[in-house]
Amino acid sequence: MNQENGYIQVEYREDNEAFVVYYPPVLNGVKPDYKECTEYLKGHGFENYNNQEFRALICGDAKSEMSLGVGDGLEFIESMSYKISLDKMKVTCRFYPPSKNGMTMDAKDILGELAKKNVNFGIDQDFIINFMNNRVYFTDFVIAEGRAPVHGIDDKIEYFFNTNPSLKPKHNEDGSVDYHNLDNVCQVKEGDLLARLHKGDRGTNGKDVTGRDIPCRTVKTLRLEKGKNLHLNEDMTEIYSEVTGHVSLVNGKVFVSDVYEVSGDVDNSVGNIEYNGNVHIRGSVRGGFQVIAKGDIIIDGVVEDALIQSDDGQIIVKCGIHGMKKGLLDAGGNVITKFIENASVFSGGYVEAGSITYSDVSASDDVIVCERKGTIAGGVIRAGGKVDAQTIGSPMGAATQIEVGMAPDKKERYVQLQREISVLSQNINKLKPIIKTYNKYIQEGKQLDQKNALYLQKVAGELTKNTKMLEENQQEFNALHQELITSRHAKVMVSKDIFPGVSITISDITFNVKDKRSFCQFEKKNGEIVVNNL
Repeated sequence: MNQENGYIQVEYREDNEAFVVYYPPVLNGVKPDYKECTEYLKGHGFENYNNQEFRALICGDAKSEMSLGVGDGLEFIESMSYKISLDKMKVTCRFYPPSKNGMTMDAKDILGELAKKNVNFGIDQDFIINFMNNRVYFTDFVIAEGRAPVHGIDDKIEYFFNTNPSLKPKHNEDGSVDYHNLDNVCQVKEGDLLARLHKGDRGTNGKDVTGRDIPCRTVKTLRLEKGKNLHLNEDMTEIYSEVTGHVSLVNGKVFVSDVYEVSGDVDNSVGNIEYNGNVHIRGSVRGGFQVIAKGDIIIDGVVEDALIQSDDGQIIVKCGIHGMKKGLLDAGGNVITKFIENASVFSGGYVEAGSITYSDVSASDDVIVCERKGTIAGGVIRAGGKVDAQTIGSPMGAATQIEVGMAPDKKERYVQLQREISVLSQNINKLKPIIKTYNKYIQEGKQLDQKNALYLQKVAGELTKNTKMLEENQQEFNALHQELITSRHAKVMVSKDIFPGVSITISDITFNVKDKRSFCQFEKKNGEIVVNNL
């Protein structure tokens, strides 16, 4: 650290006459600022001097001096100024020389000046020592710096299988849809590693120059959640499969289920099937039989007038559904099939088919009929989201009902649940402190009389009842909330033709198609259904 910037210093001589001595900059230094110099002189009682002469003095390139007149002859001490940044993470200081024979500041003086504004952390002691040995004036130095917080890293779970449970079938270039190579089930073997938890870093708090803590960002902590047929390693960071079957991720929890496989048709030789997992039928499901499963159901053949029910998974029928007005498919997830004919289909996800004729089809999400023909004719089609088809209705005027969006009664229930959840939450918040008070009383070894014991029992019962109702209402509310989000995109899209005989209902408004239209879509805007070109 060397003096490079130019600076001035006051020197008293005979008869207390004061002189200002100018030391020009060297190397890459800069000349002193006129205003800063005059403030320095003014601070020590020098105001009556020739300003023009002084300005010329400090603009020179050589050491020079000028008289300031007669002063009081009192030598003055070295001084410092400093600025604290707005975020209080840095202190920049600047030192000014004493009079020629004045005293210099020591480390205690410097620390005392900093303490006046509560600067007590991150002070550069090495700089102070260096300054004591080699004083530099009219130059900025960083004398203190805070410690910035080190933000942590969130925990992360790495999955070693496909976590997307809703892969759609492949659409070929010729417009057909490949229902045979869906590859929707993630097969696993016993001992397979399925998930690994990568622990993050909690981070370190920072501190500003006044010693105030600066908290680091709160990180997200995770833990591995597992279902049946799985085990965790000792440090709870890896999940392994205990069986050969299929794996899925449901609400953040890993599940592995065995797959029940039927090599041929479901008929008299097999009987009805009820299975707590996935079912894969290599043949068809004949009329009058039932296939009920907890997970996915894949049928390589056709479904006749049979019952196919999947509680939590999707149903895939590769060759189509001949319902004969009795067939019923009910899936918690998606339904994917070649065609639907004279059948009832209910899906908690989307429905995708090559064609739908004279059937009752309901989907929480979309109904997509987009193969080359892609026809919906006859029956009732309901979708929480959109209906997308090549053709809707028929030239013969087949009565076809299309309904999209959330039904008005569900909207009313959604608002009602909001109110009920608020009331239940308030009740729970009132009951908890009462129980806490009584529990503390009991823990202190005190005995409750009969009246208070009965009251505590009553309050505990009310809390249990309200908590259960809140959980049930919250679950129903979340499901309706998801439907509401989906319904905001409700519309009917027609890639080719739509014919008279089709009625379209979006939420609570109905539009009857009276003329053939092509390449259009129907949406609800400003309280009415409008038709736009695709």
